[in-house]
Amino acid sequence: MNTENNTNTTRAVIFDMDGVLVDSYQAHFESWRQAARIHGLDMTEQQFAETFGRTSREIIDAIWGDLVSDELAEQWDDQKEIAYRELLAADFPEMNGAGQLLNMLDLAGFKLAVGSSGPPENVKLVLERLGSDLFSAAVTARDVTHGKPHPEVFLKAAAKLHVDPSRCAVVEDASAGIQAARSAGMTAIAITGTAPRELLSEQADLVIDSLAELSPELIDSLISDSTDR
Repeated sequence: MNTENNTNTTRAVIFDMDGVLVDSYQAHFESWRQAARIHGLDMTEQQFAETFGRTSREIIDAIWGDLVSDELAEQWDDQKEIAYRELLAADFPEMNGAGQLLNMLDLAGFKLAVGSSGPPENVKLVLERLGSDLFSAAVTARDVTHGKPHPEVFLKAAAKLHVDPSRCAVVEDASAGIQAARSAGMTAIAITGTAPRELLSEQADLVIDSLAELSPELIDSLISDSTDR
């Protein structure tokens, strides 16, 4: 992590992980289907898309709540996440522009964090592939009581970074994540791929198609504009 003292050191970018830093849509969908099949069930892609970005337990409750006991849900959650990590480790799909953007932000003095609804084991795997030394903090599903769109995950990340929420930008792909960022009082940047552009445009300060479109200067200006409002 870059610790050079400059005017950007009190600003931060908090990244969601899935669909933002790693193109994990297919790995998540396939791992859910593998876990469901163990129990004689299945998940449609529509069900998956509608719940993407929520915690595993919230997804189980939303889709199969009447069929799955608390004990079985915990077991199912573990089975799904193990399958996900195996798929991701076999073929790591870094999002276009992720590595370059992280390095530019680090050099510009931004503090970086991940705020994810995934378990810590998943976050650890992704950060190791991208460069754990670039990140000052990570907040995972195990650290929060409320999933997105509740702002808890991003507020805890800002607290770990010791940066005021108004000086943080969040990069998210899901509508629930954008709502969480706005509720936290942060600048919200949406990347397309998971939710319709029209919906993201209604909620976010900026909508992009690739992380390659972002730069430290652009993010800095968005935070400044948001702070001035």
